[in-house]
Amino acid sequence: MTEPPPSPRAVLFDWDGTLVDNWPVIHAALNATLARHGMAPWSMAETYARISGSQRDSFPRIFGANWQAAREQFYGEFEARHLADLRVLPEAPELLAAVADAGFYLALVSNKQGGYLRLEVEHLGWAHYFSRIVGAGDAAEDKPAAAPVHLALQGSEIAAGEDVWLVGDSVTDLQCARNAGCLALIVSQAGGNPNPLGDEHRPDLEFLGLAGLVDLVRGRRFSI
Repeated sequence: MTEPPPSPRAVLFDWDGTLVDNWPVIHAALNATLARHGMAPWSMAETYARISGSQRDSFPRIFGANWQAAREQFYGEFEARHLADLRVLPEAPELLAAVADAGFYLALVSNKQGGYLRLEVEHLGWAHYFSRIVGAGDAAEDKPAAAPVHLALQGSEIAAGEDVWLVGDSVTDLQCARNAGCLALIVSQAGGNPNPLGDEHRPDLEFLGLAGLVDLVRGRRFSI
């Protein structure tokens, strides 16, 4: 898409890698869990590539029959640091304020476990921005399925479609947008996932950092 997109009725945000950076904590907790199972540590690039899906989808592939024990071990490591080391990405507060000021419906759709996701949102004082906060385990299926999108829009009288933006940072987010029939806006962050989509995937709009998306929302440069 080269022209400005239609004005949205709703904007749904991913969390990790889109508005905040918690990936170093996730990476460290994952490697500690791998070590407990006698497995080699992963590089950060491998972590980005292999666990953008939710744990109920990715951990059985990684740990096999031991995946539930591995999940508990992972969360034991993760809980100790996830709030203290949570980092807000540049322009994220400005973007949320701009979308809220524009009067669009806001919600979160993340593959982070719902309880931890809501703790992090509250920790940053951002809960007032979001009509719904949907994390892994909250819907019948997690991203890239469309179910979390439909749950995020529940009660809004807005149906999933091209006037709903899904803003994320990974191929999982792009596939989720496609499965729900929404517009896929992908953000690449400096120092983040070096190849978030792979060469075969093309979003509707792509941004390097959040500043361009802030300008788009504030400038109201939307097609009619």
